[in-house]
Amino acid sequence: MSGTSTEHHDPAVAFESAKLGLWTFLATEVLLFGALFTAYTVFRMKYPELFRVEHAKLDRVLGAVNTVVLITSSFTVVLGVDAIKRGKTRLLEVCYGATILLAAVFLCVKYVEYAAKFHHGLYPRTNLFFSLYFVMTGLHGIHVLLGMGLLSYVIVLSRRGRLSASYYTPAEMSGLYWHFVDLVWIYLFPLLYLLG
Repeated sequence: MSGTSTEHHDPAVAFESAKLGLWTFLATEVLLFGALFTAYTVFRMKYPELFRVEHAKLDRVLGAVNTVVLITSSFTVVLGVDAIKRGKTRLLEVCYGATILLAAVFLCVKYVEYAAKFHHGLYPRTNLFFSLYFVMTGLHGIHVLLGMGLLSYVIVLSRRGRLSASYYTPAEMSGLYWHFVDLVWIYLFPLLYLLG
C-alpha cells in the first residue's frame, strides 16, 4: 500500500503523466488548427483571385516582426527550462518574465494590425479571406493569452519555492505549450502573409 502512495508522489511519474496529458491536449489543438488550415487552403484554391488581392492588404513587416518576437520568446522559454533544471529559480523567473513581455509585444503588434483593418472597414463587413484571417489569428491570440497565464503561474510557483532542479514539471509543460503556440504562428505567417 505504501508503495502505491510513493508512486503517486514520484516526480518522474508526475512528469510522465503531465506530459501524456499535455500531448493529448495538443493533439486536439492540432486537429482544430489543422481544420482551419485545410479550410483556408480549400477556399484559396476555389477563389485564388480574391485571396491574392486580399492577402496583399496585410502588413508583411508587422507579420515578420511578430514572427521574430515569437521565435525569440521560444528561445527565452528554452533558457528558462534549462535554468530550473539546474536549480536556478531566479533565472527561470527572469526568462519566463521576458517571454511574457515578448508575448505582450506580439499582442500589441496584432492590435495595431487589427485596428488598421477595422479602420479600413474590413471588419465587421468582411469577405471570406478576412473572415478566416480574423478567426485564425484571433484564436491564436487567445492561445497566446492562455500561454501568458501559464507562464505567470509558473513564476508564482517558483517564487513560492515549489520548483527546483528535482521538480520542474510545470515549467517544462508550460514551455512545451508555448512552443506549440509559436509553431502555429510559424505556419500562419507564411500561409496568410507570404503566399499570394
